[in-house]
Formats: sequence, structure tokens, C-alpha cells
Amino acid sequence: MKQTTKHSFKTGDRVQVLDDAVEGVITAIDTDSITIESTDGFLIKYQPNELIKIGETKIAVSYQDIRLAKSIKDVPQKVKKSPFKDKVRATPSFDLHIEKIVKSHKGMSNFDILNLQLETAQRHIEFAIKNRIPKIVLIHGVGAGVLKTELEYLYRKYDQIIVSEASYQLYGQGASELYFKQNN
Repeated sequence: MKQTTKHSFKTGDRVQVLDDAVEGVITAIDTDSITIESTDGFLIKYQPNELIKIGETKIAVSYQDIRLAKSIKDVPQKVKKSPFKDKVRATPSFDLHIEKIVKSHKGMSNFDILNLQLETAQRHIEFAIKNRIPKIVLIHGVGAGVLKTELEYLYRKYDQIIVSEASYQLYGQGASELYFKQNN
């Protein structure tokens, strides 16, 4: 299938991202990228070939295109990573298990450990807010639930945080995903 640099997108079009569960409305079109406002309210840039209009049904694919795609898929290719794409798509995750924060926690009381974990979480939250990072994941583990409960109290201090359970497939049961509402 031949790719053309010309695209048929225009501001206001509803689009979906091909390899991600994101959809939204196009707010700006640059020469090499398209900015969409997701249904969560985040402004995210994508390349035109990563988007498809919602409701668009005409896709012409020939058998030659399918054979070509299968042959390309079978040949291992060197993947060139775009630093821009990583910044847009990567969700930073932070493990709050004490072993991941300090080299040795011998001699620390449970109270000291909990306070250090909460301070670390607060530092990551404030960094994300300051740097307009749309979402982060905090891995707290399952355990007795003391850290998770204390984190829930911490989240209430911030009006711009929406908390949900993080992906079970990626992080298991003991992780929270924090979305940050962005002010214009």
C-alpha cells in the first residue's frame, strides 16, 4: 500500500489512534503532526499515519498489499525510536516498595518506611503536576493496604488528580494510575 504525505484531516474531526485506546478531536494541524484533545481532556500530538477518522469506512486494500504487509512483518527490521513518540506515549511508573527507594532499610521503623514512601509519592506527584505530565503510575503493592490507604489521603490534597486502578496486565493488583487535569 502506498503511503502519501497528504492527509485528509481537518480541525474538528473526531479521530482514533490506531495502536492505542485514545480518541478525541483534532485541535491543531502542523506540517508533520496533528494535535488532538483526547476524551480525557489531554492535548496529545500524533503523526497523521497514526490516526483514523471515526466513522470512516472506506478502506481499499488489495491482495498485493496484504502479501506485502505479511512479507514485511516476517522480516525482522531495525526499529528507529522517535524521542518525541516516547515522550507522548510512555507513562512513567514509580515503585514505592522500600527496597526500590533506599539501598538498605535496616534499622528503619515501619513508621519511617511509610513516611519515606509517602514523601517519595508526593515528590513524584508534584513533579508531574509541575511538568504537565498527563499521567503516572504509582506501584504500592498489595500487602495489608496501609500504604494504599495513606496514598488515598495524599491524593485528596490535589484537586487535579483522578485516580484509577492501573493495568492489571502491566502492574498486577497493587498499582494506581493518576491522571492530572491540565489547566489551559
